[in-house]
Amino acid sequence: MYLPPAFRLDTLADQHGVIQRHPFATLITRSGESIVANHLPFMIDTSRGDKGVLRAHVARANPLWRTHPRDTEALVIFAGVDHYITPSWYATKRESGKVVPTWNYVAVHAYGPLQVFEDAKWLREQVGALTALHEAKSIARNVEPWDVTDAPETFIAAQLKAIVGIEVPITRIEGKVKASQNRPEADREGVVDGLEAQGTDRARRMASLVACPQATSATIGSDGKDG
Repeated sequence: MYLPPAFRLDTLADQHGVIQRHPFATLITRSGESIVANHLPFMIDTSRGDKGVLRAHVARANPLWRTHPRDTEALVIFAGVDHYITPSWYATKRESGKVVPTWNYVAVHAYGPLQVFEDAKWLREQVGALTALHEAKSIARNVEPWDVTDAPETFIAAQLKAIVGIEVPITRIEGKVKASQNRPEADREGVVDGLEAQGTDRARRMASLVACPQATSATIGSDGKDG
């Protein structure tokens, strides 16, 4: 991805933070002479390898696990908060009029070989961990989280036969936070005020990034919601 120095997110912990808060990603693989995109929820195991390992699963009927050459590089794209930025918020507009719109955003690109798993134990562990993670995030406090063991064993066994696991050990990772760092301070202040006036969670989160572009994983999408 194009990475001007001002927009680089280089700290591995911050890159992992984006992945953990925005786990629904786009997986780019190959199929013959073409490229293919699939949209999947990923988990990251930060304890494995130098940069972590991404894990997911797909329907067995999905051809990606058969058509992508084994152990060749795939790309997983994680998109964080984004927002349109109108030049009407810039002080420079009033001073010279020499301004144009832009789009601020957060993104992480993770590269690595695509590995396939059909083992029932691996799949059960993956599905159980993925379910537990998102049930804990999504369920109301007065509702019991759903667990894989809540369903009949024979039913789960049949479901596991219908999916295939994938891993992407990360060999290369890039992060980008484009948050008006290239604008003068007065323009950034105008962007913060304009975003906050929008009144949406998404706009407030981007305003926080513009106000503090040296963001950490605690700042980038603090609640994982796009509002």
